[in-house]
Amino acid sequence: MAGSVLIYAALAFGFVGTLALVRPLSCLYLPTRRHAATVLGLAALLFVAAALLPAPNHRVPTPLTRLDEFIPTWQFAERHEIRVQARPDQVEEAVRQVTAREIRLFRLLTWIRRPRLPTTAPAGDILAPSPDKPILDVALGSGFFLLAEERNREVVFGTIVIAPAGAASLPAERVRDLADPGYAKAVMNFLLTDGGNGWTLLTTETRIFATDRATARRFAVYWRLIYPGSSLIRRTWLAAIRERAEAAS
Repeated sequence: MAGSVLIYAALAFGFVGTLALVRPLSCLYLPTRRHAATVLGLAALLFVAAALLPAPNHRVPTPLTRLDEFIPTWQFAERHEIRVQARPDQVEEAVRQVTAREIRLFRLLTWIRRPRLPTTAPAGDILAPSPDKPILDVALGSGFFLLAEERNREVVFGTIVIAPAGAASLPAERVRDLADPGYAKAVMNFLLTDGGNGWTLLTTETRIFATDRATARRFAVYWRLIYPGSSLIRRTWLAAIRERAEAAS
């Protein structure tokens, strides 16, 4: 979170500084281009600080889920949960069937990450999904691997987000033990916990593990830039699953 704050502060200062460089903004106490240049310098320092902010390893002490088995160590992560008034089997069905159209702001936020003309057909991958195809099917058909599934309990899927130039595609079975330098892998799950009395706790967690420090630093800037949007997508995704599951219960 601190890294994202620094990145977006850098972008804000950079935007204001650029405007003031073109036309001084006395209303913002930037009456000269020299002041504007100072703001741009501050923006650059903030960006460098965000890029150099350490990304320490975190490790789960005792594996309790299939996600823990596949990625027990990570540098970047986010976790969200929601209570659903439906049985675990109904929630799991909603996890598997919910579409991009049902997830509020999903297509807008993914469009921001990959802009395209409104008349352009969706590419059919996770950043440009078909609106009415189950989003999990879209992910698994566009570079994500199904890593594990336990009925009414957990679904785990992942992908390689950074690979060395010219590296061959990796099979799913290599994701668990991948440690070659130059890689970063992302693994995400949906975990269902029966809360009793017709309630289910639905959790989703995403973890990213970079296999060496240079790759972790490279990924850090990207992660800190997309984190606010990614977090919002995860929360609206969970809300869409809840709406579908409760409607079917």
